[in-house]
Amino acid sequence: MLPEFAPTSLTDFSKNENRQAMLSALDKVQSLFGQNYPLVIGGEEIHTDDKITSINPAKTDEAVAYFSKGTKEHAEKAITVADQVFQHWSRVAPEERARYLLKAAAIMKRRRLELAAWMVFEVSKNWVEADADVAEAIDFLEFYAREMMRYGQPQPVTPYPGEENELYYIPLGVGAVIPPWNFPLAILCGMTSAAIVAGNTVVLKPASTAPAIGYQFYRIMKDAGLPDGVLNFLPGPGSKIGDTIVQHPRTRFIAFTGSKEVGLRIHELASRLSEGQIWLKRTILEMGGKDFIVVDDTADLDDAAQGIVTSAYGFEGQKCSAC
Repeated sequence: MLPEFAPTSLTDFSKNENRQAMLSALDKVQSLFGQNYPLVIGGEEIHTDDKITSINPAKTDEAVAYFSKGTKEHAEKAITVADQVFQHWSRVAPEERARYLLKAAAIMKRRRLELAAWMVFEVSKNWVEADADVAEAIDFLEFYAREMMRYGQPQPVTPYPGEENELYYIPLGVGAVIPPWNFPLAILCGMTSAAIVAGNTVVLKPASTAPAIGYQFYRIMKDAGLPDGVLNFLPGPGSKIGDTIVQHPRTRFIAFTGSKEVGLRIHELASRLSEGQIWLKRTILEMGGKDFIVVDDTADLDDAAQGIVTSAYGFEGQKCSAC
């Protein structure tokens, strides 16, 4: 029986052993700089001549990695493969699907500092912000696995004399997942793992400035044993890849976090019926904004002030969870 969900604690870098472990992780990741990585469709690794260069924003002459850049044809192929795999994956028992997420969470815990190190280099997160990003990704995997086990069971209905009623949640189909650069693991992992554990297949287009951490997530799901084609990794320009996967008639839903401009374009494209489309597409569009904090007369004002400053200016305020 699974223990109850509990949030992942942050790493205490004031402890020397944790600092040394993080320095070792940074050295390991830096030793991997400059490698070429493929896009992956149905488990097939595809290398292209046209590349996306992941650049260290704190040292712009330093290439973190090179990624094969997908084309419109690759995008169409990825949707087709994901649609075919959906026919089987959607019928896998919810408990079995949840186990893949739990395995991925265990792998992520073991590689935690290494994943944080990728984000330090690829998007210039400081150690604390990068570690928190990984912790949140682990929490998504752990929480969504448990929720699927709950929602995978027959759901309560209101009884009515003379009727026999049942309620089950069923998968939708192929999902396009388009995450942002500022939480390149946590939000990517959350949107993707939720779709997968619910029985859907995914075409994942990582942020063009953060494909390396997205690829690390793909590898973790692969190492957890996720069947080929359930998750397809497709880096590429939004104008070609993004529009294609949004407009494709077999795309069932789109999960996006990013700018208002791009979100509105997705909303517009998804609202149009493509040739051969037999449903209305669903969109989940998070387009930024900032949060407010309420401080009442029972609060410790010093703690409140410190929390507000940390919230507003952590990672230079470059996050939708900032105050």
